[in-house]
Amino acid sequence: MSTGSISPALGLDAGSSVAESGRGARSRARPAWRHGGRFVLGLLIPLGLALGWELATRAGLAQGRLLPPPSRVLGTLLTLAQSGDLWVHVRATLTRVALGFLGGAAFGILAGALTGTLPLARHLLDPGLQALRAVPSLAWVPLFILWLGILETPKVVLIAVGVFFPVYGGVSGAIASVDRKLVEVGRIFRLSRLALARRILLPAVLPGTIVSLRTGLGLGFLFVVAAELMGASEGLGYLLVEGQQFGKPDQILAAILAFAVLGKLADALLVALTRPLLRWQDVSRDVL
Repeated sequence: MSTGSISPALGLDAGSSVAESGRGARSRARPAWRHGGRFVLGLLIPLGLALGWELATRAGLAQGRLLPPPSRVLGTLLTLAQSGDLWVHVRATLTRVALGFLGGAAFGILAGALTGTLPLARHLLDPGLQALRAVPSLAWVPLFILWLGILETPKVVLIAVGVFFPVYGGVSGAIASVDRKLVEVGRIFRLSRLALARRILLPAVLPGTIVSLRTGLGLGFLFVVAAELMGASEGLGYLLVEGQQFGKPDQILAAILAFAVLGKLADALLVALTRPLLRWQDVSRDVL
């Protein structure tokens, strides 16, 4: 292993100018229009399907009773937005997801770091946590209602449980998969334990941790639907249940569309916030 290849992880000066020049060359090689082009390409399939269904219903080839055309769904969203109800439900859902994500991610990172670095903690805690991970989300609902009531606390706790397990597994697995050769090189350079963790372990663990955070955020939006079944009168999950009870498929699809947009925006925000932590990476995705 050459010194230049390990210098980004060790924080050494050797090879840093080469890495910086490589990043600069890659940034110049990727024009801004390519990012916009990728975004447009990602919309082609869903927009094409929506347009096809709209044309099919207008031409009388489909009734659109159980699966309304996009124009009706967008009209329902516009009506909810104009009345102010949509923003009330969106705010309630986002608040629950944000609180649950922060709590679940914090405990997941802490538990993953503990079991990933301490063999005794891994042998004591990991089997039980892996067993709890297999419990379905709805199985927790009656227990949390019994313990915490039907207000906001059980909803946030349920979302935190959903976020905790992927973050815990990702952090623990990332620590366990750190290349032993990197640690040995750090010891050769006589790095202290703190410097070893900061310059080698942390950069090695960060990519897996960020992937697990994105997975946990997605599960947070998944668990919020189950959470809003617990006596909620606000939230997009409540809109889903109300639409099912009153036979409003357009409202159900409007809530699903709102979930999709909010989930994508939240994921994009998380990626943007964590991108500076991975600037040192030199991956093939950046040049494709």
